[in-house]
Amino acid sequence: MTTFILIYPFQLTDTQVMANTYIRLSIIITLSMLFFSCNQDKALHTNQVIDSSWQFRQVTDTNWMPAEVPGTVHTDLMKNGVIEDPYYRLNERDVQWVDKTDWEYATIFTVEKETIEKDVIELVFNGLDTYAKVYLNDQLILDADNMFIYWKVECKDKLILGENSLRIVFESPINQGLLKRENLGYFLPGAENDQSELGGLGDKKVCVFTRKPGYHFGWDWGPRLVSSGIWQDIELWAWDKATIADINIIQNELVSEKAVLNADIEIVAHINTSLSIVGTIDNNIVYTDNIDLSKGINRISIPLEIISPELWWPNGLGDQKLYDIEFKLKDNFNIISSKAHNIGLRTIEIVQEPDSIGKSFYFKVNGHPVFMKGANYIPQDIFLNRPGEDKYAMLIKSAVDANFNMLRIWGGGIYEKDIFYDLCDEAGILVWQDFMFACAMYPGNEEFIKNVEKEAIQNVKRLRNHPSIALWCGDNEILSAWNRWGWKENVLENQGQEIVDTVWNAYDTVFHNILPDVVQKFDPQRLYWSSSPSSGFGELENGKSGDNHYWGVWWAKEPFSKYNEEIPRFMSEFGFQSFPQFSSVKKYTIEEDWDIYSEVMKSHQRSSIGNVTIEEYMIRDYKKPMDFEMFLYVGQLLQARGISIGIEAQRRAMPYCMGSLYWQLNDCWPVASWSGIDYYGNWKALHYSVKKAFNETLISTVINENNIESHIVNDKLDDINGILKIQVMDFKGNIHYENTESIVVGANSSRVYFTENMKNLLSDLDKSKLLIYTQLTSNDTAIVNNEIKYFVSPKDLDLPECQVSYNLIGVENEIYTLEISTDNLAKNIFLQTPFEGHFSDNYFDLLPGQTKTVTYYSPIEINEVYVIDGISIYTLIDSYKK
Repeated sequence: MTTFILIYPFQLTDTQVMANTYIRLSIIITLSMLFFSCNQDKALHTNQVIDSSWQFRQVTDTNWMPAEVPGTVHTDLMKNGVIEDPYYRLNERDVQWVDKTDWEYATIFTVEKETIEKDVIELVFNGLDTYAKVYLNDQLILDADNMFIYWKVECKDKLILGENSLRIVFESPINQGLLKRENLGYFLPGAENDQSELGGLGDKKVCVFTRKPGYHFGWDWGPRLVSSGIWQDIELWAWDKATIADINIIQNELVSEKAVLNADIEIVAHINTSLSIVGTIDNNIVYTDNIDLSKGINRISIPLEIISPELWWPNGLGDQKLYDIEFKLKDNFNIISSKAHNIGLRTIEIVQEPDSIGKSFYFKVNGHPVFMKGANYIPQDIFLNRPGEDKYAMLIKSAVDANFNMLRIWGGGIYEKDIFYDLCDEAGILVWQDFMFACAMYPGNEEFIKNVEKEAIQNVKRLRNHPSIALWCGDNEILSAWNRWGWKENVLENQGQEIVDTVWNAYDTVFHNILPDVVQKFDPQRLYWSSSPSSGFGELENGKSGDNHYWGVWWAKEPFSKYNEEIPRFMSEFGFQSFPQFSSVKKYTIEEDWDIYSEVMKSHQRSSIGNVTIEEYMIRDYKKPMDFEMFLYVGQLLQARGISIGIEAQRRAMPYCMGSLYWQLNDCWPVASWSGIDYYGNWKALHYSVKKAFNETLISTVINENNIESHIVNDKLDDINGILKIQVMDFKGNIHYENTESIVVGANSSRVYFTENMKNLLSDLDKSKLLIYTQLTSNDTAIVNNEIKYFVSPKDLDLPECQVSYNLIGVENEIYTLEISTDNLAKNIFLQTPFEGHFSDNYFDLLPGQTKTVTYYSPIEINEVYVIDGISIYTLIDSYKK
C-alpha cells in the first residue's frame, strides 16, 4: 500500500504539544474542506481552442477554400480537390510547386465577456510550420520561424469583445531556405537526403537552414513533401492574477521505504498578490500553504514524500505505476490555475565502466542492468495532422506486443506529440530522445544558435517529467559523417581551412556546448549523449565503447553472418529492407506497376541501392519467387531472417552487448523500407520475427561447421528451473536425435546450455531435410519458449508438399481464435484476409503433428463465415512451385 506524507508549512512548538490532538483534528477538517472546495470551485481561467471556420488560399489568389486545423497545406489541397493524393503512384512529382508558394490561413473567432475581462489573455500557437507571420485584427503579433517550439503572445490590448480576425501567412520554406543558404556565405556538407533535384532546385539543398523536420525534404525511406500549416492547436488562454507556468518533479531519493521528491514550480504573476497553493498526489492533498507572489516570474520549491512507493518498470520487468501530481493556485476558494503531471518513480543510469576491452554502455533501471530491446522510430506520416490517438496507441501496443522496452526518437523527425510519451509512460517503453539534427552540418550564425537554444529548452522542459525519457542525444550520425564520410575533406578541398574551422565550430557550439548546457540546467538527472553513434562525448564510435550503427549488411552488402561478428556494446542502428505486403502495395499502384523496377515501384523506394540489393540478397538465400506477389512475400522473409540473426547475436553477447535497436519500426508513407510495420499498420514478417527474437526468454541455437550450441538468454530477474529438450527431426516429423536434461537458467543472463558435435547429431543424414527443434519447459510442464533452426539456408531446403488446415474454434469481442495444423513441415505460413485486421502470429514455421493457436483481431464486425472463407494461406514452397 502506498501512503503520502502531508507537508506542514509550519512546525509545532513545545508549548503546543498538549494541543496536538486538537490541531491535527483542525487540520483534517480544514483539508477536507479544501479538498471539497477543490472539486466544487469555479475556475477563474479559460482555455479556448481556435480550430473552427478556418479558410486558406494561395497568397496571390482571391479564392478562399475551407481548411482543417490542425492540418497542412497539402492535406487541405487534397480535401478541396486541388491536388491528388501525393502518395499514390507518381503524384508526388506533380505537387512540388506547393512548397514554393506562400499560403494564408484565416478565421474569425468570438471572445466572450468572461474572457475579455481577464487580467491576461494570451494566444498560444503550439505548432506553426514554419515561417509564419500572424495577424490579430490585422495587427502583426508574431513572426515565427521554428516548427519545433510553441509561441505565446499576450494579446489583451488587441482583442475586442465579440468577433476577432486571425490571419497567418506561411512563407515558402524553400524560398526562405534558399535566401538563408545564399546569405550564409559558405556551403555546408551533408544533407544528402534532401531530394533537391526532385524539388526542382538542382543541387541546392536547403533543409538545414529551417528548423523543420529533415525528413520533409526527403530521406532514403520518405518522399519530398515540404508542407506548411498549423500543425498543432492554437489556444486562447485567459487568466487572473497568476498562472502556473511549469512544474518540474525532481526525484531526490528512492528506496523501498519512501520516495523523496521536490516540486520546482514556476508561477507567473500579473500583479503582486497573495494566494494559496494546494498539492495533491493521486487526488490526496499532500501540501497546502499561502504564498506571496511578486509581479513577474516566481519560483518556489516544495518537498514531497511518498511512503512505500510503487516503482515504474520497463515493459517485461514489472508494472508501470504512475502518480498523478497536481498543484492548484487558489484565490480564497476559487481555483485560478492548475497544472498536473503523471510521474513514475524509478532510477535510471547509463553505466560506462572501463574494462579490458573499452567501456561498458548499458542502462541500469531500479538497480538492475536491462538489455534494451526495440527499434528506431520515425514520424508516422509526412502530414502530421493525420495520425490520431488511435494510430499512436496501435503503434505503441505493437511495440509492447513485440516485447520492446525502448524506442529511439530519431533526429530527422520531430519531438513527438505529448500522446506519444504518455503512451510510452503507460506501456513501459523507454525513450532514447534525439534532438532534431541528423546527417548534415548546420549553420552557426547567432540567429540559428539562439533559435536552437530556445527549441532545446522548451522541449527538455516539456518532456522531462516523463519516466519514459531515458537519455538525451545531440544528433544522428553527424560526428561520424564529418570525420569518416569525406565531408571535412570536401570542405577543405573546395573552401579551405578557414571554412573547415567555421563549420566545425558551429557543430561544436551546438552539440558540445548549447545542448549539454540545456540538459544540465533543466534535466541534470539524465545523461546527455552528444552523438549517435559515438564512444563518448565527442569521441568517434569504435565498437568497444558507447553505441554503434552497423550498416555493413545492406550498404556494404556483407552477408547476414557478419552480424555474428560485428557486435558492439550497444547497437542503436542496423537494418535491412523489404516491401510492404501485396495488399498494401495495391493501395498505391495499379497492375501495370507490379514489377520492382517499374517507375512507380522505384519511386516508392528511396534507397539508392534498394531494389537491386533486396534482389541480390534474396538470390543468396532463397529460390527465385515465381511472380511479383511472391517476391514481396519472400522479401519480407529475407528481411526477418537477417534482422533476427542480428538481434540473436547481440542478445547472446550479453552483458558485453546490452542493446539492440534496429532500423526502423514504422513508415511515414507507403514505401519499400527498413520498417517492420508498413504505413497502413500491417505487421511485416520482421515485426513477427522480432517479437520472437525479443522474447524475455530466448532460445538461440548456433550451428557451426563442427558443432551446435544452444544458448538461452533470460531477461527475467528470477532464475528459471526447467527442462531443455533438443530434437533433430526430418520434415515429416521423424525424430533422429533427442536429448533432454534439467537446467537452471540464471536470472538476467546469457549462456550456453547444450553443445554437441555435428557428427553425433546428424551421422550421415541429409541436412537439407532436417531441422533442430529446441524446447524449454518449466517444471510444471508449461512451455517457456521453443525454436526451430535449419542446417542449411532456405534455398537449399528440400521442402515437402504440405497441407495446412485451420479451424475457427471461438469468437469473443471481435477476436477470432484459430487452430492451425499441417501434415508435413510448413515453412513460413502466411495467413491473410481481405479485411482490416491483425493476426497474433504469422510467417511462422509449423511442425507436423503440432497444432498452433492463432488469434485474429479486426476492428470491424465481420461475419464468422466470411472470416473462415476469407483466409488464404501461403508457405515458402508456394513461392516457387506452381
